[in-house]
Formats: sequence, C-alpha cells, structure tokens
Amino acid sequence: MERKLIRRALISVYDKTGLVELGRLLSAKNIEILSTGSTAATLAQAGIPVTTVESYTGFPEMMGGRVKTLHPRIHGGILADQNNPEHLSALADQGIDTFDLIVINLYPFTETIASGADFASCIEQIDIGGPSMLRGAAKNHGSVSVISHPSQYSRLNAAIAAGGFTLRERQELAMETFRRTAEYDIAIAEWLSDELNVADWKAMVWSKISDLRYGENPHQSAAVYANKNSPLAGVSSAKQLHGKEMSFNNYTDADAALRSAYDHQEPCVAIIKHANPCGIAIAADIASAHLAAHQCDPVSAFGGVVAANRFVSKQMAEQLSEIFTEVVIAPGYDEGAIEILSKKANIRILEIVDYRIASQELRPISGGLLIQDTDLISAEGDSPKNWRQVSGEKVADQVLKDLEFAWRSVRAVKSNAILLAKNGASTGVGMGQVNRVDSARLAVSRAGERASGSVAASDAFFPFADGIQILLDAGVTAVVAPGGSIRDEEVIAAAKAANVPMFFTGVRHFSHA
Repeated sequence: MERKLIRRALISVYDKTGLVELGRLLSAKNIEILSTGSTAATLAQAGIPVTTVESYTGFPEMMGGRVKTLHPRIHGGILADQNNPEHLSALADQGIDTFDLIVINLYPFTETIASGADFASCIEQIDIGGPSMLRGAAKNHGSVSVISHPSQYSRLNAAIAAGGFTLRERQELAMETFRRTAEYDIAIAEWLSDELNVADWKAMVWSKISDLRYGENPHQSAAVYANKNSPLAGVSSAKQLHGKEMSFNNYTDADAALRSAYDHQEPCVAIIKHANPCGIAIAADIASAHLAAHQCDPVSAFGGVVAANRFVSKQMAEQLSEIFTEVVIAPGYDEGAIEILSKKANIRILEIVDYRIASQELRPISGGLLIQDTDLISAEGDSPKNWRQVSGEKVADQVLKDLEFAWRSVRAVKSNAILLAKNGASTGVGMGQVNRVDSARLAVSRAGERASGSVAASDAFFPFADGIQILLDAGVTAVVAPGGSIRDEEVIAAAKAANVPMFFTGVRHFSHA
C-alpha cells in the first residue's frame, strides 16, 4: 500500500487536548507546522517551532479572529491536486506551498447552545474558517490527510510512524470529516429554526450503536442507532449491566415500558409484552408496585419487559427472579439487587439515568416522516380537578385516585383501549381492538372476578352505550373517558341508570403505533 509522506501541516484547534504532544511528534519528524492564534501560541510556549498563518499570508487576523485563514495562500495549498502539473504550476507562480496534513477541530457550538448562552454568544461560536478548510482538505484527500477531532490523533501517530496515510485511510478520514461538518451545520440550522420558530425543515444525525441479531423476525436485518446530540437519555443510551444482547423487540418493549412507568409520579412498575401493558401499578414502594402489576396478568407477564421508575430494590429483585423476564430497566439498583437478578444468565439488566420523556415523537411512513408533539400526561390538563362529572354521586377519595391512576395508565395501551384498575393497580386491560366493545369485553374477561369493584378508563369516547354497558354489567364502580361523542347523552344515560359515577376529561389519549 502506497503511503503519502507528510512534510507540511496546518494546525488550528479549539480543543487543545493532545496538541502539545502532537506538535512535538511532528517537529521530531521535521514536519513544518503552520498555525493560527492561540494554537500557535500554545505550540510556541512549549518550544515547538511554528510559523503563524498571518506571517505566511502577510495578512493579519482581523475582526476578533473572524478572518484569519480565508486566504488564497491557505486554501490554494489545501486544494491543490499534487498529482496535477497545472495545479502545481499555478501554486509556483504565486509562491504557494502545498499542505499534506490539516488538523482542525471546530468551535464548540453545540456545547454553547446547551449551556443556555444568549443568541449573540451562540452566533460567535459558529465556525467559518474551520469548516471551509476541513471540507477543502476532505475533498482533496487524494493529496491531503485531514484530522478533524483529537480522537484521531492516535491514528495520525501510527500513520506518521508508518510513513504516512494510505489512500484508503485518507478516504476514511475525509468521510469522517464530511460527517462532522454536516453534523455541525445541522446543529446550527436546527438551532436557528428553533430560535425563529420555523418548522418547515428537519434534519437529524443517527449514529450506529450496534447491529442486532435480526429485526422483528429472523429474516429482517436490523441495527440500533442513537442521536448523539439529543439532550435526553433514552433506551438507546441505557447501560446494559448483564444478560444477552438486546433484540429489536427488546428495545421497542423497553421503550414502551419506560414511558408507561414514567407516566406516574409515584413508585411505578410497568410490565410490557408486545408493546402493550399486561400490568401497571403504583405503590408506596417499588417491590409492592411490581407485585401488584404482575398480579394483573401473570400469564402474559411471562417473558415480558419490566420497567421501574425507582431503583429496583432487593425485594423486587427477589420477586423478579422467580419470573421469566426478558428485560428489566430502571434508573438504578439497590445493593444486592443485580446479584440476585444476574443469577439468570439471559435476563437483560439495563440502567438508565435521568430518563425524561421526549417532547416530540417521530414515526416513519412510506416516503416520509410524521412528527408530532408527544402525548404527555399533563399534571394540569389531566388532573381530576378539571374533569366534569356527568353521572352518579360524589366518589370517595380512593375511587378518585384509582380513576386518575387508570386514566394515566390507559395512555400506554394501544387503541382502542380500556383499562380496569383498583387500589392503584390495573386489574384488566383491553387493547388494540378495532372497536371499543371488543376492548371492553377483553378488559372484563382478563379481569375476571376483579372487574367487580374496579374503575374503568377509556382512551377515547364511547361511540355508543354498548361499550360502557359491558363495563357496568361487570360491576365497574366508576368510569373516566374523554367524552365528545354525538351520542354522549346515551352513554351518560346508561351510567345514570346504573347509578355509576362517570367523568369526562375533555382530553383524548389515543396510541395507535
């Protein structure tokens, strides 16, 4: 493999990690160094020979450093095809020397906006000369090696020792550079869109975390990617502490389980199977919440995914260890809990710190993408104090608490959704049916004898009285639904006839995907 010898380098870096060590290596190899501003000063202070860009171009830095490298003597040396005699002749006519190596990293724009800096400060962190030189060097990778991040210095060190980079290595560095400048431009454009409240353009960069064994089915290839610029911790960034590799379905169910558990403020456990809850419960402690959630549907919980919104206690771990569970995900684990869980070789134990529900949801469709505000449970909008009671007598505090729990929990159920609950735990769930009557029947069937005395939540209005009648006949003691059907009066009449309290929230919580 032919390697391209490095004889002359241009260095201009904001992040000076490893800079002095790099400068010493280049100097020891008699590689000429040109540099700018504070980079040149850092190298000079370390006793490393360096030529300043302004002394080479004969043009001083100006406008607070906004203009320093945008000069033909710099860009000509970067862009010249060193195998093209016409290019070399043009450089010779102008007294311009070529560069073999460009080492540049960019102003910290994303870190600046993340810090909450004001608009003007963010604008000043938009690098102009850096991306221009990086892109020029990447385009001309046939002649120039380009280093765009300190993490690449070890590769540079190895290449110098070997006599330079090969063409393939320079191509890979160019690819990484174009990715880096693209991410940089996307961050700026997205920030300005947010600042100006303009939503007609969206861009995002996804970086592969790992390949998966397969997708939803064995014949489908799959991989998991993450948006590294996202400020939110999500299931893609969860730390795996034990167990087999995560599968495609593990990821989707873990994501749904997390969301379900974090819809509640109290200690909560959600057990998910095929993206639907087979048990959700809140309690004074996480072990009690898990026990109550599991009791909702122990058969379906077999091989499920369990999420907790509190640290998994030793007691909860002991309970879980008796049940075949694919994944458990939580913000942390009490001492001894992981040891108990990891006795099962295959269980995937995930830890996710500072999880927050994203404000937007993305959903691919053929040829496009749907983006919507996330259906968040609002402390204000979904509070019982804003509900309208349309039938029955005043309810006891515990019944109202159960109604609120059921209402928060039904959001996690695929539409059409009916959820029965009692004492802060689901007792029966009817999900994903094409009509609300079947969902009501399924919830009652799954609850069995526990349906009597439970409360019920419906994610959308009852279009007819037949759906609510199934719940009333099963002994449900109170109902919460959005209301809004043209036949609301028929539904209300059925509740009144049974003397069952019913509340309309005015809010709908469909979940279709």
